[in-house]
Amino acid sequence: MRTTRNSVLTVLLLALLAQSAAAIRIKDIAYVQGVRGQQLIGYGLVVGLNGSGDTQRSTFTVQSVISMLKRFGITVPQDDSRLGNDYLRLRNVAAVMVTSTVPSFAKEGGSVDVIVSSMGDATSLQGGTLLMTPLSGLDGETYAIAQGPISVGGMSVRSNGNEVRRNHTAAGRIPGGGLMERSLVSGLVRDSSIAVILLEADFTTATRVADAINTKIGERVARANDGSSVTIVIPLQVRAENRLIEFISTIELLDVNPDVIAKVIINERTGTIVVGGNVTIQPVAISHGGLNIQIESTPVVSQPAPWSLGQTVMTQLTAVSAGEDSSTVMAFDGSATVQDVAKTLNALKVTPRDIIAIFQALKRAGSLNAELVII
Repeated sequence: MRTTRNSVLTVLLLALLAQSAAAIRIKDIAYVQGVRGQQLIGYGLVVGLNGSGDTQRSTFTVQSVISMLKRFGITVPQDDSRLGNDYLRLRNVAAVMVTSTVPSFAKEGGSVDVIVSSMGDATSLQGGTLLMTPLSGLDGETYAIAQGPISVGGMSVRSNGNEVRRNHTAAGRIPGGGLMERSLVSGLVRDSSIAVILLEADFTTATRVADAINTKIGERVARANDGSSVTIVIPLQVRAENRLIEFISTIELLDVNPDVIAKVIINERTGTIVVGGNVTIQPVAISHGGLNIQIESTPVVSQPAPWSLGQTVMTQLTAVSAGEDSSTVMAFDGSATVQDVAKTLNALKVTPRDIIAIFQALKRAGSLNAELVII
């Protein structure tokens, strides 16, 4: 048996971003205030399961089925003392929560995707069909109706106490399964001004967005309020001609160079390291030495003396040796870029754990000009 420390496969992901970020459309880093979707939720039943639905322990499923059957004129007794609690078996039915995120400006008659999730002890929703389920918003009003067969994207097979499962089968989707019953009320302010909200607050990016808009319009109509919002005064001609939507479209298509904070993201569980493009290194020297441990086992057979009462015994002769590779020192001249860091770490042939230790030491020494985030 042989164990070597340097045999670990190095997994390193470096996001080699350019020092100056590429131009990005405003619509990709911001949104217009008031333009938002809405989340809907509902409670329903899934039928047609192959014995993988809720058990009798999920009493709310039984109550829901009884209430549903009453709507169709079928009366089911609430209790039967002769049969105990076994009078209604529903292994082919599951109680579920149905959720959906409706995009902004959704109109009546449109369709949306819905997500169906089991809330009982059902083992699988595979092959099930969601019955008509009203979806309501935060205000309690019904905005959509969901119904249809569920796409699980997995499998679960049980037989004689054995189970084979692939992916998660207690939740699924119904593409286009929600039908909008009423239109969403738009929160777009049709006034003398609108506001653009950045997804990632940054003073420099907000200033660049305002400058790009002023350059396009030809007058100072945009002003950065803070690090996340830019107020835009709608020109009089645009308001007079009622061309607000065209005006917003023109703003969304403008290109800006967003500024990003220098960060190094480290995931210790997976050994993933992401280094931003603005990360630089001050003058520093990095030394890395590898420790090799080798364990060799040789089988040895011990025979007893002739005509003795002893027994043949098989043992292992173990030899342990340890050695340290000669250390390699790599020096940075200062203000090294991400490319320099990646090239140097590849030259050292270090493992992910060693890379994490190197970045932590660089940050502690004050040589890493970036925020170190460990997740």
